[in-house]
Amino acid sequence: MRALAIAATGMNAQQLNLEVIANNIANLNTTGFKGARAEFTDLLYQAERLQGVPNQAGQEPVPEGAMLGLGVRAAAIRNLHRQGQLTNTSNQLDLAINGRGFFQITNANGEINYTRAGSFNKNNANQLVTLEGYAVDPAITIPPNTVEIVVNESGQVFAKVDGQLQPNNIGQISLASFANEAGLEPLGNGLYRETPASGAPTVGVAGDPGYGRIQQGYLEGSNVDPVKEITNLITAQRAFEMNSKVIQAADEMASTVSKGIR
Repeated sequence: MRALAIAATGMNAQQLNLEVIANNIANLNTTGFKGARAEFTDLLYQAERLQGVPNQAGQEPVPEGAMLGLGVRAAAIRNLHRQGQLTNTSNQLDLAINGRGFFQITNANGEINYTRAGSFNKNNANQLVTLEGYAVDPAITIPPNTVEIVVNESGQVFAKVDGQLQPNNIGQISLASFANEAGLEPLGNGLYRETPASGAPTVGVAGDPGYGRIQQGYLEGSNVDPVKEITNLITAQRAFEMNSKVIQAADEMASTVSKGIR
């Protein structure tokens, strides 16, 4: 019976949907995390009777056909790059982007990655780095004996050194934006990689048109809505159960037919 195969595709789809929801819920408290949504599309259709074909020569074509769908498949897992809530941490090395854009990070292989998680720190060379030790690009080196660091909304970094009256401008934090943010490849650790689907990055200054502003002493939280995810979880569970009921019903119908033949 085709119903068995069709319902099996539905169960597989809801299993994937459940896994996406589980990952969203697991990252409720992950800094800069962007939730995802599973997208599905219907499979091929099998023609039981073609529409627009006359029953006999000289007759009008039939207005409707009989096209049977063969199930569902996953089309995409879309990352939803909505703004997350900003939380005040009072840490001068915590930075959040209020609006569009990504911080640029140089990973261990020298490749530029992108992140919204601005929980930065200093390494042993006084460079501004992520929690995994990846350097911010362009590199920001904090002078020794710095007593205060100020990052304005445009991304300019100022360091006040002990014994000096005026702070020194030590660098500029640039932001990167993409034509299609959903096309970025998530790498884990809050990092993303450019892909042909995302397009090449456009690098600019925070606060310029098309770029958000940098907020010092804040972190962007996860954009996952727990209430919505619980609702989606219940919906996925019910859909999985209904597909399993279809398989059970189709199996019972096949059993009835086989008993009748015997």
